[in-house]
Parts: sequence; C-alpha cells; structure tokens
Amino acid sequence: MRIHLVLTAFMNTSSSVIYNISGYYFANLEGLKEWRSRLLDECKEQQLKGTILISTEGINVFLAGRKEAIDHLITVIRSIPGLGNFQVKFSESDHRPFNRMLVRIKKEIIAFGVDAVNPANYTSRHLSAKTLKQWLDEGRPITLLDTRNDYEIKLGTFRNAIPIRVDTFREFPDAVAQLPAELKKQPIVTFCTGGIRCEKAAPFMELQGYEDVYQLDGGILKYFEEVGGDHYDGECFVFDHRVGLDPSLRETASAICFHCQAPLEEEEQQDPRFVEGVSCPYCYVDEQLKMQQSLDKRRTDLARVVHPLPGSIPYENIRPIAVKEDFDGWTLSNLLEKLFPQIELAEWQQRLAAGRFRHQHGYVVDGSQVVRAGERYEQTMTLSAEPDVNADIRFLYEDAALIVVRKPAPLPMHPCGRYHRNTLQHIINLVVHPAPRPAHRLDANTSGLVLFARTKHICSQLQSQFITGKIEKTYLVRVQCQPTWNHHVCELPISQGPAVAGSRVVDEKDGLPSRTDFSVIKRDVDGTALLEARLHTGRTNQIRVHLWHLGFPVCGDATYLAEGQVAATQTLDVDTAPLQLHAWKISCLHPLSKQRVEFTDVRPAWANL
Repeated sequence: MRIHLVLTAFMNTSSSVIYNISGYYFANLEGLKEWRSRLLDECKEQQLKGTILISTEGINVFLAGRKEAIDHLITVIRSIPGLGNFQVKFSESDHRPFNRMLVRIKKEIIAFGVDAVNPANYTSRHLSAKTLKQWLDEGRPITLLDTRNDYEIKLGTFRNAIPIRVDTFREFPDAVAQLPAELKKQPIVTFCTGGIRCEKAAPFMELQGYEDVYQLDGGILKYFEEVGGDHYDGECFVFDHRVGLDPSLRETASAICFHCQAPLEEEEQQDPRFVEGVSCPYCYVDEQLKMQQSLDKRRTDLARVVHPLPGSIPYENIRPIAVKEDFDGWTLSNLLEKLFPQIELAEWQQRLAAGRFRHQHGYVVDGSQVVRAGERYEQTMTLSAEPDVNADIRFLYEDAALIVVRKPAPLPMHPCGRYHRNTLQHIINLVVHPAPRPAHRLDANTSGLVLFARTKHICSQLQSQFITGKIEKTYLVRVQCQPTWNHHVCELPISQGPAVAGSRVVDEKDGLPSRTDFSVIKRDVDGTALLEARLHTGRTNQIRVHLWHLGFPVCGDATYLAEGQVAATQTLDVDTAPLQLHAWKISCLHPLSKQRVEFTDVRPAWANL
C-alpha cells in the first residue's frame, strides 16, 4: 500500500475558520456502495462540503468544514477495512471552497485505464526531494520525465525535463510508446504535481521494459516545500483557485481560461482575446477556426437538404388533434368545427366520410363519437406539395450552448397551416443533430436573427431571460409615411387574443402591457422612413401593431394596412415584395459564461443607408 499527501490552501474571505483536508490512499477496497452511502450521510450530517472518490483501488479526498467535523470523518474513513493508516494534509481558510458534497464511486481514483497497474499492490521506488536535488547538484545522468498534461507544463517544469506530451493522463500509455528506445536502460525519475499520477506512471513504465524507474515522492509541491526551486524553472500549476504556486508555495498572478483550461500568465491576461470565462489567446483562434469549419459544413448540408425544398415533393401528412378538458363530452365533428372555424363544417364532414380520421388506437372514426379529455386523434392529409418558401437560411454562430441563424422571409418558424416540412425548424433538424430548440420565434414574413439552444435546459434559461427582460432585441423597419418625432416610446397595450382575420390590435382596456422604443434612422425622398425598434416586451405582432396604430404601417405588410384597415393574410409568396421588418440585433447573457454577448446581422437591401 502507498499513501501520499497533497497540500491544499484556500483564500481567506470571511471571519470563520474552515479546515481543509486532502489526501489519497491506495488500498484494495470492497463494499463500495455501502461505504458511499455511509460517507455521504456522515458528510451531510457534519455539514462538510467537497468531493470523495472511492474505488476498488482506494480513496481520494478533498473536503472542508469545521475541525471537529473533519476529525470525525477521518475516523469514519479509517474504519473502512484497508484504510486504517489513511492520513491527510490540513490547511485553514476563512472561506469554504466547495459548494456541494459529492461521494462518487469510480473505477479508478486517478483515471489511467491499465488494469495491470495497481498501486495498492506495487509502486516504483520513491525518490525524496532532497535526494533528487542532490543528484541534480552532482550532475548525475538521469532523465526527468514530466507526466503532467501539456497545459500544466506551460507554467513551469524541471530544467531539461522531457514532457510526456499528453492532454489527459489516460493518454500516458500511448505517449510512453513514442519515447526513444534508449531511455529504457537509463535512470528515469517521473514527477507530477503531488505524486498520485506517478504512483501509476512509474510502474507502467517498468511493465514496458524500463529498467531503472523512480517516482518523485510528493511531486513538485513536496520538492518546493523541502528544497525550494533549485533546478526548476517557472511555477507549478495546481487544480484550485490559485492556478499557480511559486517555489515558496505562494500564489502567483497566473489565471486560467475556464473555456480551454489553459493557464495564463499576467501578460497573456492583457491580450484582448482574453475574456474571462469565454476565451483566451490559445483557444480563441482554435475555437474560431473550429466554428468556421462547422459553419462551412452547415452551409454545405443546408444546400443539400433545401434543393429541392423538403416540402416540394407530395407526401401524406399526419396531423394530431389532442382533446383538452374543455371539450370533454363533445362530438368529434363539433370539436373540429370549434377548433378550426376557418374551415366549413361540410368540408370536415367530407374528410370524415373519406376515412381520414383515426383514433389514437388506430381505428377509423366518422365524427359522431363523443371525445374524452386526454384522447388523441389523427387527421391524414392527402398527398400534396407545400408552397415554396425562401430557404436562404444562414448559420452565423455556434458553440456548445447556442446556435444563431438568419431566418429569411417568407419562411414559417414551425409547422402550421399549409407548411410542415418547408419550415425553419424542420430544415434545421435535417442539418443539426440532436435537434436544437428555438428560444423565441419570428413571424413567417419577418426576417432576421433567431437563437437556438442546444438543450432543453439552455432553452429554458434563454426563455427566462426573455421573460425578465435580460435579452435585448433590436429590429430595422421601414414604414410608410414619415414620423415627425425622432424618438418615441410606445406603451399601448395589445390584445391578448386574435381580432379580425387573426390580427392583434391595441386594447387599452384588457390588453397586455407592451413597450416598443422607436428611433428614426433616416427619412427618404420616397416618403418612407427607416426606423430602429427596440422591444421591451414580446407580444404577437407588437412592432407592426404599434406602428400601424401610430399611423405608420410597415412597408410590405399585407395584414396591417393604411388607414386602419386589416386584411386576412397568410405566409407571403416568395415572389411578393417582402415585409420590411428585420430582426437586426440580439443580446443575451451567455448560458455558460454568463457574460453578455451580442449578435448583429447584415442589413437587408431595403435598410441600407
């Protein structure tokens, strides 16, 4: 069995003393599920925070709490068969460094992936820090092998040490195979931050035929503690808020990029590409290249799925109808007439007689049956092709959380009416897997930026920002007639439900609170004006309704006409003059970094200055 201690230290940010411990112990353990449950219960009862990893090969502990609670838990750990000699390193702080308590069963307490290596049964010879310094002072012919990840080595390492060149410790076995064969007969001293990785690295090298292998006892931190920084250049990367320690074990000014995990020296933190929590000089270029490659592939895939348009080929469409509680006890024909008043009852009766409706269990229904809440019916639409749409969709940005696209017009967002496959969502789903979720919507005849979320959770975060006003949306809009004002705030309430021909109107009695800020950008000689509109609420048709009520209908609007007229319209034909309303800018708090990000689209031709 082998044990080693890892020194930890944390910032003092409050007045109460917190005890922090860390340590690992290799031993052959059994009954992990029972011990996991026991340890978790004990930690919760003692109000401890941190992480405990247990496996059949041992235990690894990082905890913080009151001293008596820490002492109690150490006693519990030592009661586990095989861990009677478990020891830890203590440090004090005024701040609890962990937010939660985790006890996890892992295959290994330090991931390596080689079953033949078991430090509980065997480790290579340990070399003390003082002995290593003596050997280096004497100029002994030894090879120092840095087993750490490349980003750790960046901050510092022993002079003339050979980096193993890995991004994760699991890559170590493959990296050893790339070492020069002549090293197998030379004295080799492996080292890492605190020693735990070398407990596996050194024995593995022996298995591969290396004849004279040592491991630095306690790693770089123990070397700093016992002999200082002789023969070492730079600082030591550590896996906590300190990032880097100098040979006096004092925190340095180094930071870390939380996006790519690269340690950053002071000079690198001044680089304009360093945005805390978002990017750094190392990942910025790489991420930009990756994103550009991904966007190029999206464009290629889009061209493939929209030529021809997915809805241009006649197909049989199944449309579900769910029975809500309000319609419990109605006949199916009456339900259809109520839900779809734009379709005559005779048309429904014809479809029912043609056998185009089925119950959720598969049998055909004729419309006379009584429906019950929770039931589902399906209508089979006849083979038909959908009207053409503008499919010039552009992917503008994407990362692990967000996708930003430019929606052209006319193009419906979701399946509705005459459109099912010729919609933004359906086309995006053919290109992006798994299917992303739109965080908001634009009308079919409105063009501009749309935010998609990679997951349901991220989508709910974005939608919450819409509700709380943290997302800012700016539109470009060209209007008929020219306002006399340069800036105007419109707070007229908008009707909750549809009015004539499905439109919305200003309803000062029962309408929903609404606000749009308008600014005139340019007044043109043709009598129109280009405006900027900033949304503070998100009511249906809000910009169009406010401008229409103010006497400035949007150019190309086929619904809200001049002189207060309203017309029933659907998605415009591709060849029709466009609605001159464009979602130009959108700003939000990034769901991962929590930093504000803004996306700006190019101006459409009708909005050029």
